[in-house]
Amino acid sequence: MARAKSGTPVEALRARLREVGLRVTAPRVAVLQRLEAHGGPVTHGDLAEELAPEGWDRATIYRNLIDLTEAGLVRRSDVGDHVWRFELLGAEGQAHEDREHAHFVCDSCGDVQCLPAESVKLDVGRGAPRSVRKNAVAIQLRGTCDDCER
Repeated sequence: MARAKSGTPVEALRARLREVGLRVTAPRVAVLQRLEAHGGPVTHGDLAEELAPEGWDRATIYRNLIDLTEAGLVRRSDVGDHVWRFELLGAEGQAHEDREHAHFVCDSCGDVQCLPAESVKLDVGRGAPRSVRKNAVAIQLRGTCDDCER
């Protein structure tokens, strides 16, 4: 069985597409492979640049990202810089799977990384909004990443 560059069998990615009612197309599989390989949020521009050598144009990549988001396979988020980032939900090897989780945003290079669940503990006190009590909030920490700090 062929394997995606990320390690997941390509047939498993195709099955995920079929499960949510999407047609299996080469661009969709390629986008899923790249998202899984990243293991965290990535911009449309970064994905388009990576997939350009395979012959996929920016519009095709964007349309597929939107389709995958609407189907519930991908989460789209903005970390405050007005740039949408996309991450695969429920992928193998991702500790957070489909739940909300915290991100670390580097103030120098703009890199965004998923943080393990134990990195941020939210103690909800009395009077906190319901969304905080339900953990339905986006949490992000900002600072300088290890690469920029060197």
